[in-house]
Amino acid sequence: MMDNFITPPNHINFKAKKLFGAMGTIIDGSIAYVDLNGGGPTEQHTHEHNHLFIVTQGEAKIKLADSEVVVKKDEAFLVEGNIPHSVWNNLESETIMIGISVK
Repeated sequence: MMDNFITPPNHINFKAKKLFGAMGTIIDGSIAYVDLNGGGPTEQHTHEHNHLFIVTQGEAKIKLADSEVVVKKDEAFLVEGNIPHSVWNNLESETIMIGISVK
């Protein structure tokens, strides 16, 4: 579960994993608690800004126009706003994720 984590120089008992780099201007951010069979929107949508999703607990399934991507705990995925998408809990327990809107 700690794949790709490192201990940065001059840190003790500390593990970190870079989830993203520079990518534009942050518009807003939120945290979501997604229950079993939860997610949305029920119909895929698009918009001008991108979404960066970071899963902190559980597992999310991001449905895209032509594919699906599973994002596991401690992983991140960027969805370009012009691609139809929706986000769903992929487990039988609660998933917690952070969504950051980026322009």
